[in-house]
Amino acid sequence: MKKLLIVIFMLMPMLATAQDNTWERIEQEPVEKENPDAKYLVKGVVPEVNGKVCFETNIKAPGKSAEEIYSILLQQMEKMVKEPNQIANSIVAVKDSVNHELGAVFHEWLVFKSVALSLDRTQMNFQLLVSCKDGEANVRMTRITYDYDTARTPQHYSAEEWITDKYAVNKKGTKLYPISGKFRRKTIDRKDFIFNKFESLLNEKK
Repeated sequence: MKKLLIVIFMLMPMLATAQDNTWERIEQEPVEKENPDAKYLVKGVVPEVNGKVCFETNIKAPGKSAEEIYSILLQQMEKMVKEPNQIANSIVAVKDSVNHELGAVFHEWLVFKSVALSLDRTQMNFQLLVSCKDGEANVRMTRITYDYDTARTPQHYSAEEWITDKYAVNKKGTKLYPISGKFRRKTIDRKDFIFNKFESLLNEKK
């Protein structure tokens, strides 16, 4: 019995080493990193209506009349055309209080990168059209164009030929092209900001 215990004691380090080696051989599957461009790669995220890029949303505003919705969004759009990122001639051009419709033209800066001695930006031009009715607002962002590198070699792009799936996303749908891709990102971000702001304003509690 004593000899048996001695043998077991001598084998224990070997057994432990074998177990350790077994655990060391277990391979874990690599964790895939989330693609930061995932939301911009979704097919159709830049929608086209009759061949024209048009972002559209219907915002619910329970309990608010068409007049109230019209007043709230008019106030916000009047504020937007005076913001620091706006260029000359941004204006709320249509103010139809009878049919509760609004139309504005925007010329504003989209900044891609801003560091010391380096500023990469484009002038973005678009129309914002709003139609209000009791409890709801329809908002459309359309006629989008860009004027890029205006100080050196001016380039003019339309959204239809620059930020759509065909022109901004590779054929596999896995990557954005370097130049047109940055326009697509910033345009979607700007659209999201405007639509979300309108929604928050229309759903504020009185």
